[in-house]
Amino acid sequence: MFKELNVFKIAYSMATHAGKRQALVSQNIANADTPGYNAKDIKPFKEVYAQGPRAGDMIASRSNHLHGASGNGMDWAVTATRGGGDPNDNTVSIETEILKGVEVKRQHDRALAIYKSSMNVLRSSLGKN
Repeated sequence: MFKELNVFKIAYSMATHAGKRQALVSQNIANADTPGYNAKDIKPFKEVYAQGPRAGDMIASRSNHLHGASGNGMDWAVTATRGGGDPNDNTVSIETEILKGVEVKRQHDRALAIYKSSMNVLRSSLGKN
């Protein structure tokens, strides 16, 4: 039968990505007035998932395994924006961060919708409504 259902892994990875990106957006907004602070972000989920683990790649099985890599094998590399146009050399734009926050919320809602829909299909196929 089924050994694993990838749709659940994808939904989990998408929700995890959204959570990590939302934490960075919040951190950026909190440091909007900090002199010399560089805004941080991670790659869009589409790019991160496309680079996911390949056949034969090592994947962490515990949080302290493989230098603390996450168990889902995704690389959430944090990047920082350099060179602020602000007089105090801060690269945070509140407007941009708010737009990122909205985008992240939509991504998280989409991940939950995929998960719920997949659960409904699974329940229906098992004859349990």
